[in-house]
Amino acid sequence: MRYLHTMVRVTNLDESLDFYCNKMGLTEVRRIENEGGRFTLVFLAASEDIESGKANAAPLLELTYNWDPETYTGGRNFGHLAYEVDNVYEYCASLQEKGIVINRPPRDGRMAFVRSPDNISFEILQKGGSLEPAEPWVSMPNTGEW
Repeated sequence: MRYLHTMVRVTNLDESLDFYCNKMGLTEVRRIENEGGRFTLVFLAASEDIESGKANAAPLLELTYNWDPETYTGGRNFGHLAYEVDNVYEYCASLQEKGIVINRPPRDGRMAFVRSPDNISFEILQKGGSLEPAEPWVSMPNTGEW
């Protein structure tokens, strides 16, 4: 398992980038614009990781900007912690065996979500490419929030 990123939702992307990049010293290393989902993801790396050439292997800060205005309450501006694993199906099965609810099953062979006892969301991502969709995951519905 490897820690990948922490996601926070932002209400003004330009203002946030000014704060995180110009004031805090982080550097934008990747951006994803999703017109269908109406959001922008901006991944930021720490200066030491940039200087060492390890920015793509180091944990990142993900800024999520939803294009439609939303007021974030109750900690909703903090999104999730993300980890990648060698086999998302085996990892989720192991969690289930330990009594953990899979809130968003890895139906796509790529991504699942679980929550901690304190309701912190964890995104579990398949290392490398997605696995072939497989049962019981394909048919498993979402449970609760994630």
